[in-house]
Amino acid sequence: MDAGLTGNRARPDVAVPARTGSAHGTGWNLRSAAAADIEAVAELRATVMRADLERLGRYDEHRVRQRLRDSFSTRHTSIVMIDHELVGCVTVRPSEGRQWLEHFYLAPHCQGRGLGSAVLRTVLERTDAQGTTVALNVLRGSGARRLYERHGFVVEAQDPIDVFMARPPSRAGGPARHELDRGPGRRMPGE
Repeated sequence: MDAGLTGNRARPDVAVPARTGSAHGTGWNLRSAAAADIEAVAELRATVMRADLERLGRYDEHRVRQRLRDSFSTRHTSIVMIDHELVGCVTVRPSEGRQWLEHFYLAPHCQGRGLGSAVLRTVLERTDAQGTTVALNVLRGSGARRLYERHGFVVEAQDPIDVFMARPPSRAGGPARHELDRGPGRRMPGE
């Protein structure tokens, strides 16, 4: 994998390269996660997921944080920074021949401004270069599903709580394969 940067040290095992981008004029970058980030990310997860988990009757103040702590991986997680402030995170973990997009959270004050799309494009550029399918699950009824659909994810399965989605790698920076195969006016399952 390409190296992400932490200070001046390269981290060859980081899933998403460090990168500076712009979301409607907001400079941001990704840095490798550190063990010291875990509590800030656990709090971010609790804040971001609370409304959807409450709507589904699944919010538990302790469990929402503990699930993050139990699966936090500095090796596969990148922290979204704006002006030296942790405003989000994203985990891209290899499993079962795919890359799993997990723990993609942005602070509420950063949502709806194009930052989520910018970060997701960065992740997808990397997985496209590897020729890898990306999979994820999103809570039923979550507004985040629209973001994923705009970036080529389609529904593979769902249960009463989660919607499981996947996106094949795109060809040479073009649309994802399913966009090429569907033809004009045709809808894919889950659209």
